[in-house]
Amino acid sequence: MNLINLENVSKAYGPKPLLDAVSLGLDDDDRIGVVGRNGGGKSTLVAIVAREVEPDDGRVTHSRGLRLGYLTQRDEFAEGTTVRSAVLGDRPEHEWAGDTRVRDILTGLLADLDLDAPVAGMSGGERRRVALARLLVPESDLLVLDEPTNHLDIEAIAWLAAHLRDRKVALLVVTHDRWFLDEVTTRTWEVVDGRVERYEGGYSAFVLAKAERARIAAATEAKRQNLLRKELAWLRRGPQARTSKPKFRVDAAQALIADEPPPRDTVELTRFATARLGKTVIDLEDVTLRLGDRDIFSHVTWQLGPGDRIGLVGVNGSGKSTLLRLLDGMATPTSGTVVRGRTVQLAHLSQDLEELDPTRRVLESVEEIRRRITVGKREWTASQLLERLGFAGDRQWTPVADLSGGERRRLQVLRLLMGEPNVLLLDEPTNDLDIETLTELEDILDGWPGTLVVVSHDRYFLERITDRVAALLGDGKVKMLPGGVDEYLERRAGGQATTHRAASAAQAAPAPAPAKPKAGGNDWKARKELDKLERRLEKLAKQQAELHEQLAAHATDYARLQELDARLRALQEEAAQVEEEWLMLAEDVG
Repeated sequence: MNLINLENVSKAYGPKPLLDAVSLGLDDDDRIGVVGRNGGGKSTLVAIVAREVEPDDGRVTHSRGLRLGYLTQRDEFAEGTTVRSAVLGDRPEHEWAGDTRVRDILTGLLADLDLDAPVAGMSGGERRRVALARLLVPESDLLVLDEPTNHLDIEAIAWLAAHLRDRKVALLVVTHDRWFLDEVTTRTWEVVDGRVERYEGGYSAFVLAKAERARIAAATEAKRQNLLRKELAWLRRGPQARTSKPKFRVDAAQALIADEPPPRDTVELTRFATARLGKTVIDLEDVTLRLGDRDIFSHVTWQLGPGDRIGLVGVNGSGKSTLLRLLDGMATPTSGTVVRGRTVQLAHLSQDLEELDPTRRVLESVEEIRRRITVGKREWTASQLLERLGFAGDRQWTPVADLSGGERRRLQVLRLLMGEPNVLLLDEPTNDLDIETLTELEDILDGWPGTLVVVSHDRYFLERITDRVAALLGDGKVKMLPGGVDEYLERRAGGQATTHRAASAAQAAPAPAPAKPKAGGNDWKARKELDKLERRLEKLAKQQAELHEQLAAHATDYARLQELDARLRALQEEAAQVEEEWLMLAEDVG
């Protein structure tokens, strides 16, 4: 059934139209993702669809009785609003408490919030979750979501995707989160140059289809140029014998990427990084960091090697940004040591945008760092890199004070790269960046040789740009997860289930039963096995350190580097398995 129609809709702010005679339809089974450059008209399109903004020309038609939920980028609440009044209104408790769907939403989004707490004073992430819960509790025919994943952590994004997948409702979603698009959408609208191009499939299918369109367009242009050359030759020399026409084959989507090499040459980048950094980058040795009465980190030993590309995940407040500050020296451990290599040149992208001089122009702001740099095997000027990251032509002479938040973020990233650091710490680098800019940034970082640590809620970016994932699980440790983000979500889900079961048991039984004594023989055997696993972990750590030294010593021997890299990865996988065994056994021993 058709829900909404747009007929020849146009909208402009200033001389350039954002939408130019756009006609679209949206049905009750549509799940559509909207992509495009920042400022290209995505939010304007969905606001017109929701009838929050009137078009300059054309007509918007809604079906009779349409129940539409609209989430804007700004979470606004009336003064004095509590979580309960925002989400549940004046519904009596027995009514919403008996609704499975409502309970699932409250558990998934608001489990850590008091329903009677005021919304005023909450963090951006908490306000976003309240706004989402307020939108999702009522029944809807269509949900229009403008950047729903803003301020959410990886767990909340995963829950929201699962909820929307299972819910029978039409969707229109604007987001830069490519993983989320793939999870919840089946069609894609690209807003570009006042038009809306339509593609079947989520983000991955959109990328393949767009690449195929570009290939066909390039082949058509090549054919036209070839015909022009023939025509010029005929005019100059007279009629000639006809040659056979070139043939152009339309390949299947998979053929587009059949011969595409991996995004990064890991061995070559490691060789470059080792040559620039040596064997020691940053080592945390038995580090404890106490803030107030809480240990953020407790006896952490962690080693960053040359060429490591680590994605760092954890719930909000688990210490991710604090760990980056430990690595760059801005935070001092309460005990333990942080050892940095003598050749380390570190750059830290924080979430703060205040370091940019608002009076400078964009190009000047970059060239004051350096005019040209070498990334991988290619040299780039400041102007060329600015153009890659969306600052074309006159935009490079815009004062920094006139830039949007996303543009300032791009400029901040580029200024860091122009310093040619060999260790890069990125704290939420994808904030306010559109998909095209993210793709360009990923391509630049693919050729960047050095050690990289990334904190991001953007799962697609995290998995695309890093090789391994480390997690902060709230126990004061840094754990490497061979299974990546999926393993992190599984561990978190398991921990929450355990917590919920424990809470339920505590409510059901006010007086705890006396604990049963453990079997002495079994306990002794378990502790002996723990000691054995600890010795194995120490041995594996020494072997990894030796391999890092060998990588540094054979930095110019490509074949030897490949062999050493394979051995190092095997050791890292074995160490992760042994650590997992140790953790399971330690829980049993208590």
